[in-house]
Amino acid sequence: MDRRSGWLLALLSAAAFGTSGVFASALLDAGWTAGAAVTVRVGVAALVLSPLALLQLRGRWSLLRGNLGGVLAFGVFAVAGCQLTYFLAVSRLSVGVALLLEYSGVVLVVLWAWARTGQRPSAVTTAGVVVAVGGLVLVLDVASGARIDALGVVYGLLAAVGLAVYYVVSGRTDDALPPLVTAWAGMAVGAGVLGLSAAVQLLPWSSGTADVVLAGRTTSWLVPVLGLALLAGSLAYASGVAAVQRLGSRLASFTGLTEVLFAVLFAWAVLDEQPGVVQGIGAVVVLTGIVLVKLGERPVVAAVDQVGPVDLPVDSARR
Repeated sequence: MDRRSGWLLALLSAAAFGTSGVFASALLDAGWTAGAAVTVRVGVAALVLSPLALLQLRGRWSLLRGNLGGVLAFGVFAVAGCQLTYFLAVSRLSVGVALLLEYSGVVLVVLWAWARTGQRPSAVTTAGVVVAVGGLVLVLDVASGARIDALGVVYGLLAAVGLAVYYVVSGRTDDALPPLVTAWAGMAVGAGVLGLSAAVQLLPWSSGTADVVLAGRTTSWLVPVLGLALLAGSLAYASGVAAVQRLGSRLASFTGLTEVLFAVLFAWAVLDEQPGVVQGIGAVVVLTGIVLVKLGERPVVAAVDQVGPVDLPVDSARR
């Protein structure tokens, strides 16, 4: 598959995921809980993709049944589990720490590729991993007001597993579902799990139909809901799965870290939350790490690496 289109799709997915903070913050400020916002986002996104996904399937239900395990893993772990455990982590940890733990899932992807291929990462790749994670620490400003809790750390690490599953399952290419169908089916499963979690009060729920303030203007609550569903949901997941199939799970996972950078830029442009100098330096460091991971790829791993993302806090990224 064309690597160039893979890069473009990966950046499109990261940018789409990065818009979630702007839309979600409008709902949160209007009294919505994070759980309600993300459940509606995933559920509406699945509904929007239904016609296109069914058209792509063209009655080939056997293909869907053959990938049922991957679909369930994607929906339960990568969509619902990742988001649910992230929210539980944020309830006990500072946001920066929770996000850093969640995004440590990219390291799990590297370890998975190592275990699956038997080929250890090159020194350049290892350096890229360290540099990218270090840059993420700076962008997220983890040291500022850090709050640590043992159970919260466990939740954060479970969110990391969910993120890793997203890239591992999406990277399957043999007899795999089309990316749009994978995204649709996974989000449908995820919406069901999140809805059930809300029904048993594991996921706090509060929503409303009052007008909200978005980018300094009063507008209907439907505007941020549709933004979350269409951009940060349908487009983000569908393009993200397509990108992983082209780039491989490892490279795509590190490219996905640019989601944090896009979220910061959107918050600056729309919410006037100007990033600091340290965050700017962190962004450069993250990009340097991604370049090193790409340079450290080995031909054999690149071929085998097709194994098979924030909401930053729901107010800023994928989970």
